[in-house]
Amino acid sequence: MIKSDFITDIQEIRKRARQHIEEGAVTDGYQGDRETVIKLLNDSLATEIVCVLRYKRHWLMAKGINSEPVAAEFAQHAQEEQEHADKIGKRIVQLGGEPDLNPSTLLGRSHADYAEGKSLIDMIKEDLIAERIAIDTYTEVIRYIGEKDPTTRRMLEGILEQEEEHADELANMLANLHS
Repeated sequence: MIKSDFITDIQEIRKRARQHIEEGAVTDGYQGDRETVIKLLNDSLATEIVCVLRYKRHWLMAKGINSEPVAAEFAQHAQEEQEHADKIGKRIVQLGGEPDLNPSTLLGRSHADYAEGKSLIDMIKEDLIAERIAIDTYTEVIRYIGEKDPTTRRMLEGILEQEEEHADELANMLANLHS
């Protein structure tokens, strides 16, 4: 006889799967505080939307001799931030919540500011500051979630990785414009 390392009784899992089926992906095995996780995700969603808007403005407003490659980077970052927002919004719904996209409260819930910047260098600096804020807040949320919600944690870890890439790219652009 082969000893199984599977701790949970499969019959019990099958029985639980039939209960509360209207909750979709959220089973009795979910260990997170759904209300808190949804709030944290809605705040992250607001942050991503504000970042999309800031990057879009910077893309449209970029001027000067070095503006073309920088504007292209702003446009790409805006698209990637929108992808982050979409992933977060879908996860909120999956957890049984509602994405809060109310324009009148977005900025108040966002971790990042909507700082316009006047010059190309100011725009890069403001975007870099926002990326650094995102890195710190995503790190904190990931730490809070821990093992209680592995799906949300992995999603946020992927977003965090991309935010770190954005920060590196912006820091390199800033260094190149200063040299």
